[in-house]
Amino acid sequence: MADATRILTVTRLNALLKDVIEDNFVSVLVEGEVSNWSAPASGHLYFSLKDGGGQLRAVMFRTQARLLRFLPQNGMQVICSGRVTLYPQRGEVQLVVDAIEPRGVGSLQVAFEQLKANLAAEGLFAEERKRPLPPYPRTIGVVTSATGAAIHDILNVLERRSAGVRVLLRPARVQGEGAAAEIAEAIADLNRQGDADVLIVGRGGGSLEDLWAFNEEIVVRAIHASAIPVIAAVGHEVDVSIADFVADLRAPTPSAAAELVVKSRLELEGHLDHLTLRLAGQMRGRLNLLRERVDGLARRLRSPRQQLVRCRERSAETARRLRQAMARGMREEEGRLAALCARLDSLSPLRTLARGYAVVLADKTGKAVSDASSLGAGDRLRIRFAKGRAAATVEEVEP
Repeated sequence: MADATRILTVTRLNALLKDVIEDNFVSVLVEGEVSNWSAPASGHLYFSLKDGGGQLRAVMFRTQARLLRFLPQNGMQVICSGRVTLYPQRGEVQLVVDAIEPRGVGSLQVAFEQLKANLAAEGLFAEERKRPLPPYPRTIGVVTSATGAAIHDILNVLERRSAGVRVLLRPARVQGEGAAAEIAEAIADLNRQGDADVLIVGRGGGSLEDLWAFNEEIVVRAIHASAIPVIAAVGHEVDVSIADFVADLRAPTPSAAAELVVKSRLELEGHLDHLTLRLAGQMRGRLNLLRERVDGLARRLRSPRQQLVRCRERSAETARRLRQAMARGMREEEGRLAALCARLDSLSPLRTLARGYAVVLADKTGKAVSDASSLGAGDRLRIRFAKGRAAATVEEVEP
């Protein structure tokens, strides 16, 4: 028979093993392939790590899981840091994980690629949803740090290139815990205010960790939801953020964003200058023409005395023409009268008398005698010749 004092219960043995394991494996780094991944609603993460020779159960509790920047997936090769313990109820050894890093690439890069792929699948980066910038913005909203270099660069460019543009700064932290939430809220605030024509969202350069707020889903969705066109200006030219993909336009730097915003305005101002020069030239030409016309009219105008002289000259000319017309008319009338007189003269009885004829008048009646039978012996007659007259007495009447 075995010594009863040396017999251990399962519970007691598991407790002893737990103490031994936890005392000797307080902090370990374990590399393996993720399998049996599970993320229930409790927020805890359950999975296994395996390699060619075995596997180890692992758990990451909710508090540490919230700090993960990427989502591990089955088949991913990772390095887990944590401690080894024994789960007494099942007598199973498990790894309590505090942090997970992808093997060969940083967790931030993995998180970047994962979120980018998910949002692209939703259509947030589609080119057809991107809006053109307003051509002539009057108010520009800026979301960045109030004390960073980005806002100074933006203001310097705007002041130099487009005086009169109004800037609305909505300050927000652009780095560290809580920065993403502040950036998203600032974008929403400017949309609610509704005064800005375009938004510049960004910050100066830094490491991937420094710029990470602009890779957070909350910021990306705030840009996507903005009713105002957004320019993303995060870091330097070589830096790329997920905010760049969802924004209506990406600028390599905050200064470049300011230049892009006022580019159309500068083009307008240049065009207006050109039109102003053309208009000035046309106005000068028109004024010169009008001046020449005025000078011509001035030369044609006369003083009252000169006008009177001109009127007198016109009157004299009119009188002269009237006299000529009257003289011509009189000559014509005289000619017609002479012709009528000539015709009348040719028909005159005197012309007949001049040819040797005479007019015999009865003395009693004074009428011309055209029939001899109307006379009797002793009648007195008066005879008119072409020249002179004579008296006679009828002695005999012949039939």
